Amino acid sequence: MNGLLFVCLGNICRSPLAEGIVRARLQAAGVDGQVRIDSAGTGDWHIGRPPDPRAIAVARRHGIDIAGLRARQLVERDFHDFDWLLCADRQNLAVVRRRAPAGAPARVSLLLDAAGLGESAEVPDPYYGDEADFEQVFALLSDAADGLLQRLRQGA
Repeated sequence: MNGLLFVCLGNICRSPLAEGIVRARLQAAGVDGQVRIDSAGTGDWHIGRPPDPRAIAVARRHGIDIAGLRARQLVERDFHDFDWLLCADRQNLAVVRRRAPAGAPARVSLLLDAAGLGESAEVPDPYYGDEADFEQVFALLSDAADGLLQRLRQGA
């Protein structure tokens, strides 16, 4: 497997949290070098910037360091470099599907669908919320990470 790319709008809240959580789970399982993990945003507002301070804080409270991540925008090459582009919500899913080059091998789906947490389920954007919203998103992404790792173990 080439890897998983987590996608949200600005690549400063949901997708870096998902990247950090899944990376930590893979490290704990001793298989972190076997799957490429990254994140990107569909928008370009935050390119080069670190995750939102609230995302960094919630990850840190759970023993995960995402402070070194930097936002980037989804590029055409991602559709060839990753097996699965996992989108936080339907809006980003639609954008990613529109940008997919013809014949690109990557699967594109909602993150929570892929993790087995509900058809058409979305990860809410905590950006305009408070710490409790970030904590809720972290918990949801943590459950999603467990579901994804189970699928990876089964060869999905």
